[in-house]
Amino acid sequence: MTQKMLVLIALALWPMLAANRAAAEVTRADYARAAELYQKNRGLALNIPDPPIWLGDSDNFVYRKTVEGGHDFILVDAATQVKKPAFDQVRLAAALTKEGGKEYKAKELPFTRFRFVDKQSAIEFVVDEMRWHCDVKSYVCSSHSLHEGDDEDGSDGGYDETPKAANSEKRGEDSPDGRWFACIQNYNVVVRAKSGSERIVLSTDGSEGNYYSADSFSWSPDSKHLVAYRIRPGYRRLVHYIESSPASQLQPIYSSMVYPKAGDVLALQQPVLFNVETKQQFNISNELFPNPFDLSRAVWWKDGRGFTFEYNQRGHQAYRVIEVDGTNGHARSLISEESSTFIDYRPLVMNQTDTGKKYRYDVADGKEIIWMSERDGWAHLYLLNGRTGDVENQITKGKWVVRAVNYVDEQKRQIWFEASGMNAGEDPYFVHGYRINFDGTGLTPLTESPGNHHLEYSKDGKYYVDICSTINDPPVMSLYRTADNKQLAVLERADISKLVASGWHAPEVFTAKGRDGKTDIWGVIYKPVNFDPTKKYPVIEDIYAGPQGSFVPKSFTSRSEPLTALGFVVVQIDGMGTNNRSKAFHDVAWKNLKDAGFPDRILWHKAAAAKYPWYDISNVGIFGTSAGGQSAMGALLFHPEFYKVAVANSGSHDNRMDKIWWNEQWMGWPVGPQYSESSNVDNAYRLQGKLMLVVGEMDKNVDPSSTFQVVDRLIKANKTFDLFYVPGGGHGAGGAYGQRKLEDFFVHNILHQEPPDWNADAATR
Repeated sequence: MTQKMLVLIALALWPMLAANRAAAEVTRADYARAAELYQKNRGLALNIPDPPIWLGDSDNFVYRKTVEGGHDFILVDAATQVKKPAFDQVRLAAALTKEGGKEYKAKELPFTRFRFVDKQSAIEFVVDEMRWHCDVKSYVCSSHSLHEGDDEDGSDGGYDETPKAANSEKRGEDSPDGRWFACIQNYNVVVRAKSGSERIVLSTDGSEGNYYSADSFSWSPDSKHLVAYRIRPGYRRLVHYIESSPASQLQPIYSSMVYPKAGDVLALQQPVLFNVETKQQFNISNELFPNPFDLSRAVWWKDGRGFTFEYNQRGHQAYRVIEVDGTNGHARSLISEESSTFIDYRPLVMNQTDTGKKYRYDVADGKEIIWMSERDGWAHLYLLNGRTGDVENQITKGKWVVRAVNYVDEQKRQIWFEASGMNAGEDPYFVHGYRINFDGTGLTPLTESPGNHHLEYSKDGKYYVDICSTINDPPVMSLYRTADNKQLAVLERADISKLVASGWHAPEVFTAKGRDGKTDIWGVIYKPVNFDPTKKYPVIEDIYAGPQGSFVPKSFTSRSEPLTALGFVVVQIDGMGTNNRSKAFHDVAWKNLKDAGFPDRILWHKAAAAKYPWYDISNVGIFGTSAGGQSAMGALLFHPEFYKVAVANSGSHDNRMDKIWWNEQWMGWPVGPQYSESSNVDNAYRLQGKLMLVVGEMDKNVDPSSTFQVVDRLIKANKTFDLFYVPGGGHGAGGAYGQRKLEDFFVHNILHQEPPDWNADAATR
């Protein structure tokens, strides 16, 4: 072989060698560092506060913060700004240890949230399916098993919220005047006098297959009328489970849960109005609500003139507020929203990651209504005439998004709310607080400091707490008086000096233009541990593209991606189709979940590679769970020219196999060819690249059969893949072992190294 040929071969191999330089020495120590990364970092960031919890109608609130060795719980009096421990954590830990039979440490109490009870003389919390009650005077604790109806009840209960047929003289609802008790007997509505023997049968048309439900009862304020829903059940689909390796016995355990799926026949609810005095029955005409996905419970106007309920039409392209005359049952459409794609009907809540767009506030017993709508292409508030439903004025307006409503003052006719995207040059996902008048004037910024703000208002709106941070800047927690927006106290200022000294560095925010060449796509880059900009590092994307939210972190976190300890760059991106931007941005997901923002994500990756020589996209990996698992596999099916290696955990691989609400919300109804087009099952034959599927046999979120049907199609298509089946595993199964399997898979298929021989370790049992 000539010297010239050797030079040419060396030049040809150089890019591959250079690309692998950064990852040439992955060791057991690197794996150990990856496993310890999160816990180590969390312990080094001090005075990081959790969101506060206001205590009922009082001026007091509690919160938890990080300290050396764990967490402290703090109680604050907003009126005096006095801070003190919420309780004696040492004594509580001792009481729990004594009663619970296992050791608890004061700084490592086994709960993150609690509630005061008995005039703040005791606290209650839940640990391991047990509700604890601890007196914080005597520090005596007791516990009992959770039962159905508790807020924290861990039982799945299935996904069918249709009230069951139940005849009971004890279960029902008292009338406001205390005279009557309404209940169900023989599937019909009966009211009986609270004193005496008088009993009135209000309905006779109920039956086992078309029954009235006590859960739907709604009395008029004057106790003369009662609304009840008659329910014709839908298809009761069951998903069956085999727990192959239960801890409680040798033999498998078999179980089932109710799990309606996209396209299933739903229960039909029929509102009925009863006049208790005349015994008249008015079946409300369903002309205005013919095909309900859901009807909300009837709510009476305070003056008793009638009631309203909300109609969410199946397919989620129409949403109406139906008003019914309380004297004759005549119904009319008070408010009607329509969309050519979808209406995000879930309630607007103060969750910056995951929220819907429905908000309604009745002013002066419905004289006016504050209503959220995306009718102008952005999520905004409108003031409606409560008698006609007509728009009196648009309250908020602009190319930005209302993210939450904190407090409404009817007397001052003002609204305190949160929004994002209003400040030019700032991350459009950053949330800020504002105040505005009902008529749309007087828009006033409350949180002018740059960053992402988490706000919590007292129940009376007198005070609010603001936690401000960015992904790079640690949080500052402050208390404000709402009336004049005066800062009363800085409650916490986080200290990350030890975290920084340990070598931690924050992820880098990166933006690039999306598929339209105009819209900024935002993401973050986690650089490898011991990052060296002169080397090249392979890239892995951590994906979750569910349209219900946006998922790139905006507030400070000490979290690091474990894969960075193995020499990988890890990124998170919010592509088109996710939430909290414009309606057009969100609509990309409509009937097209396979899109998952990939055209934007790929452009983002290419822009990062063009800017940073160390950003190597020659062999890109991707991983995700649930909808992220669907997208991770979809990357190899629909974009194999870019993505090469994927780990898909608990994937909702076919939207016809998954829970009804999530999939019909984004994929539409009736079920049509769009479901097959986005199906990883039907498109499994397209597989290129390296794929590992992960499934837990007891997944109660996504039917495990979704993964097994993918496996079936891959086998029939003669494809090679890995399957990690987790006995007893739930959603996102695998734990520490699963994380190591994921790391091994990427080390082997991206770095082209053999992972450590874990079976050579000393045997343990």
